Amino acid sequence: MTLICSEPTTTKPYELDDMKKRLKEMEDEAAALREMQAKVEKEMGSVQDPANAAASQINREEVDSRSVFVGNVDYACTPEEVQQHFQSCGTVNRVTIRTDKFGQPKGYAYVEFVEVEAVQEALLLNESELHGRQLKVTAKRTNVPGMKQFRPRRPSNPYMGFRGRTPYPPPFAFAPAPYGYGKVPRFRMGMRYSPYY
Repeated sequence: MTLICSEPTTTKPYELDDMKKRLKEMEDEAAALREMQAKVEKEMGSVQDPANAAASQINREEVDSRSVFVGNVDYACTPEEVQQHFQSCGTVNRVTIRTDKFGQPKGYAYVEFVEVEAVQEALLLNESELHGRQLKVTAKRTNVPGMKQFRPRRPSNPYMGFRGRTPYPPPFAFAPAPYGYGKVPRFRMGMRYSPYY
């Protein structure tokens, strides 16, 4: 058995410098990533902190108590026009017109006031007109985390059938028809077995 030894590969000095430069860039990038990761974990930790979460919930409720929901807003309306419409109620702090992912308005807005008393004045503007559309103004509600309304889905199993259907309708549901006395129309069962009737 003979071993063939090749001569060792030598790297040229300019290749070595390139490799050192790339290594330095990679180390700098790794340090930046570690720094960003620490920053995100710090933010996530502050969100997970129950004391901070309770404080932010109280702050959100306080802001929502000074805000109103405005429905049926014209799609061409600007926040400045909505602010001008509600200026008579009190000092407007912020107007938010909600948009979809393409930037198109959804047709409703939130108006936040500086003082709480302005909300009652704003509710009087319910059914007022802006751009020829009748606005719907209600007090803004605070979303409670984890309280999403549950809507059960229909079963996706084709063998499960529908629970609202009865296999045999009662015979009195049909008028005395051409079946004669004592005769009941014959119904075929469904092709699939369903134990959920």
